[in-house]
Amino acid sequence: EVVIVENNSRSEELFDYYRQLESEHDNLRVVKWEGKFNYSAVNNFGVTFCRGEYILLLNNDTKVITPEWIEEMLMFAQRPDVGAVGAKLYYPNNTIQHAGVGVGIAGIAGHLYLHADADDVGYIGRLLYAQNLSAVTAACMLVKRSVWDEVNGLEEGYALAYNDVDFCMKIRKAGYLIVWTPFAELYHYESKTRGMEDTPEKQKRFMQEVELFRKRWWEELAEGDPYLNPNFDLYRADLGLSANFRKERWT
Repeated sequence: EVVIVENNSRSEELFDYYRQLESEHDNLRVVKWEGKFNYSAVNNFGVTFCRGEYILLLNNDTKVITPEWIEEMLMFAQRPDVGAVGAKLYYPNNTIQHAGVGVGIAGIAGHLYLHADADDVGYIGRLLYAQNLSAVTAACMLVKRSVWDEVNGLEEGYALAYNDVDFCMKIRKAGYLIVWTPFAELYHYESKTRGMEDTPEKQKRFMQEVELFRKRWWEELAEGDPYLNPNFDLYRADLGLSANFRKERWT
């Protein structure tokens, strides 16, 4: 089943396309969100129309690379100990946009291996195998419906930033694992439809969401990400060793 959440589009060509899709596919429907844009609220709204056992959150600025990408993600999502699964995403220039999220990166949370080459193998081959991580992006995330309901979906206090990380933290707190797999690959044209965080209003909202995340998960931030070596430099997305570790090791 495919549920498209329409959010204040103005192109008549797009609406013609919606009508074409609905006439051609019995398992596709378009629902309309008429409120102010809020990524969490829009997705929560869309999920109310879903009937399946699994929910695939998928941004409209993605393009599939791997033919059996859903099967690759479902391989892990169907396990009883797994709550959500994320994919490997690339920018149009074939550098990495998402290879999992590390908590504490740049002070809050950030994408691992951001802007690394698509064929980079990562630390000890880390980019070549599926693994447990603290969080994955909701740009392409497969989650059990039962888990979604258990943790009450996305927190709508995060209108755009950190909603997916917060969601994964809730899932882990409920006792489930978060899995990232490099065998489900897509392009992600990040910010192509919503734009960048480049206005005072957007930057103010972003900082409010940073503070919300920090207040909610301060204990976890203090403890550090259990899936990252404490000797890694949290201000390097490539998981390089920290300056303190190098100094202590070689002096």
